[in-house]
Amino acid sequence: MEKITTYLLPFLAIFLFSQSAWSQKVGSTSMQFLKVMPCARATAMGDAYSVLASGAEAVFWNPAGVAYVDKRELSLTYLKWIFDTQQGALSFATSLGGFGAVGVQLQYVDFGEIPEALWESPYKDDIGYPGLTGNTFHPFTYLIGLSYASQITDKFSTGLSVKYARESLYDGRSVQAITASGDTTTANTWGNGLLFDFGLNYNTGFRTVRIAASMQNFGANVRYASEASPVAMALRVGIAADLIGNNALLVPSEDNRLGVAFDLFQPNDYAQQAHLGIEYVYAGSVALRTGYKFNYDADGFTAGIGFQQTLAQVKMTFDYSYGALNYNLGNVHRISLGVGF
Repeated sequence: MEKITTYLLPFLAIFLFSQSAWSQKVGSTSMQFLKVMPCARATAMGDAYSVLASGAEAVFWNPAGVAYVDKRELSLTYLKWIFDTQQGALSFATSLGGFGAVGVQLQYVDFGEIPEALWESPYKDDIGYPGLTGNTFHPFTYLIGLSYASQITDKFSTGLSVKYARESLYDGRSVQAITASGDTTTANTWGNGLLFDFGLNYNTGFRTVRIAASMQNFGANVRYASEASPVAMALRVGIAADLIGNNALLVPSEDNRLGVAFDLFQPNDYAQQAHLGIEYVYAGSVALRTGYKFNYDADGFTAGIGFQQTLAQVKMTFDYSYGALNYNLGNVHRISLGVGF
């Protein structure tokens, strides 16, 4: 118990500190794509996934969950985001037996085609605002990462991820820019950085109650052109349990499982937020999910469905999630495919 407390206390201390320190920096972070999470099961449950994340999908949410991979897992997610933005994510995890487990991830974001506008003549208008050139450019972002996790005891696991992220804002690597003083300078059109995730997962031993915590995207400021800004770092602290099912809190059942998950979420550029998720699974093969994201400007209600089937010792999963956005931003759809072998 002393070893578990040693791991848990730093997360709790950071969480308490974040209430006053992080919430004062609204709109000050870069690499906002880090907030747009993959995995349809997780997002259908309102992002309440710090406890439930396991195997290949855990690399995106809580690296401690990678320790629970059975043999090998592969997960693929496609996301249709707002303003023609598309995101793809791939993850793989494999067990190392008594030496823990490792996982890898790859994310790519395509921000679509954006019209180019310039301040200089003959493109600027009579008032002095930039005008369209007729050309377009294609911003993009990619991230690659490696995770390692281990079960310290039969109830407790911890994990670490190392990630490299690069975000390109323009097709070229650099552009000629005019400073406030009127001088011409060469400015980079991209930023990159090395990021770290830390996580833990603890089974309390009381029925199906588990708790977890993860810190994501810890790293140095990322520089674009002449200025640097912090990345979108976040802290998740969650709890989850089954209300119906084997060893459940309320109703025992062999064929039905009803689980509830709740996460407190603290980004470094907004006030504290909360995620609530509910999942009903029948016969281990069909799942219905819903959730809600509290204290968000645009996000709110989420829902989804999932299917799981095992053929010749190969587990196959299909998950879909829907997210409703405010301010006429439309809806968000995610599709995830998984294979365990």
